[in-house]
Amino acid sequence: MSPAFGAMEVEHYSKGVLLEPFVHQVGGHSCVLRFNDKTICKPLIQREHQFYETLPTEMRKFTPQYEGVVSVSFEEDEDGNLCLIAYPLNGDHDNVENLDNSDSEPKSKLLRWTNKKTMLLENEKISKEWVRQHRKEEKMKSHKLEEEFEWLKKSEVLYYTVEKKGNVSSQFKHHNPWSMKCHQQQLQRMKENAKHRSQYKFILLENLTSRYEVPCVLDLKMGTRQHGDDASEEKKANQIRKCQQSTSAVIGVRVCGMQVYQAGTGQLMFMNKYHGRKLSVQGFKEALYQFFHNGKYLRRELFESVIKKLAELKSVLEKQESYRFYSSSLLIIYDGKERQEVAVDSDPEDLEDLSEDSSDESAGAYAYKPTASTVDVRMIDFAHTTCKYYGEDSVVHEGQDTGYVFGLQNLIDIIKEIRDESSE
Repeated sequence: MSPAFGAMEVEHYSKGVLLEPFVHQVGGHSCVLRFNDKTICKPLIQREHQFYETLPTEMRKFTPQYEGVVSVSFEEDEDGNLCLIAYPLNGDHDNVENLDNSDSEPKSKLLRWTNKKTMLLENEKISKEWVRQHRKEEKMKSHKLEEEFEWLKKSEVLYYTVEKKGNVSSQFKHHNPWSMKCHQQQLQRMKENAKHRSQYKFILLENLTSRYEVPCVLDLKMGTRQHGDDASEEKKANQIRKCQQSTSAVIGVRVCGMQVYQAGTGQLMFMNKYHGRKLSVQGFKEALYQFFHNGKYLRRELFESVIKKLAELKSVLEKQESYRFYSSSLLIIYDGKERQEVAVDSDPEDLEDLSEDSSDESAGAYAYKPTASTVDVRMIDFAHTTCKYYGEDSVVHEGQDTGYVFGLQNLIDIIKEIRDESSE
């Protein structure tokens, strides 16, 4: 087995795998795609790839599991719609025998970008006659779609109703505006480069949201500095300005994206990076409060676990000699599935197997009593990470990444403030 497959098994790659939108991407500009239920992938950036292959053991519990590299082709389906297909990095696409792609749609049902808020990328090889007949209609449609994308970009906080049928998480496909925006841009870039390049390398990473039914995701841009050592003067000045005009310069952390399930209304709330940049320190604190509030009550049971994991991460990073995590993000994830209100004096066994259908919010003898909840804290996005072990970097830093550690400590302090104020 080729080492390029990393921890993944060969049989998972016997034929091409259709890459679908990863609907839980709430921040960043690099397109993240769904490979299968447990795995996502994103364009390979050499520096990030190097980080995942060499990261210290003690940091692995705070990063997604790295699962190898695949080759991604830019292809058309039978209807002329453009899509992305992943193949083994050095494999023969036609001569691999086993197929295990049960959780991806068959190629006859390749993703069609026909949702009203997505861009339909047409087959450029269609007949001139068809083009003449439909040019006016498509031009009007394209203009309308561009206007909707511009609206999405300007709409910094959005609410979408989630249908409560079956698995809730399966219902907000195509609802996440940021994920949709990144995918459209990625396909457009690849379409423009199609004549010069048809294959790309993507890295495979653990899907951190796979364990949650309704993932609530907070993407935080960490550190007081965002530009890498190799940034151009223009890029450097732009990143410095963003930090100075946001909470990054003051507390070393800012909101880069958010997705929260509102149990009270059955809606998902999305907040994008443009809104996050405008927040004051108090506004940042209020956004954190909103992230932990499901529209009915504050998820207080999450605080201690989050604080503990952030403190542990801070301790780990304080020992990392020379690493700088410029422009890296920190994800906090928990399940937004609504918790049943239960009698305060209920037995522990009664706290399990409670269904939403059996709730009785009007009962005076009932009050919210939280059960154990799983919360995850992970670092992501290492395209501008550097350390002295990389060798080829001209700038070598010493000691810990003080900007990142500063942001972590302030994040811990603010969450503690929210916890203490909510218990008064």
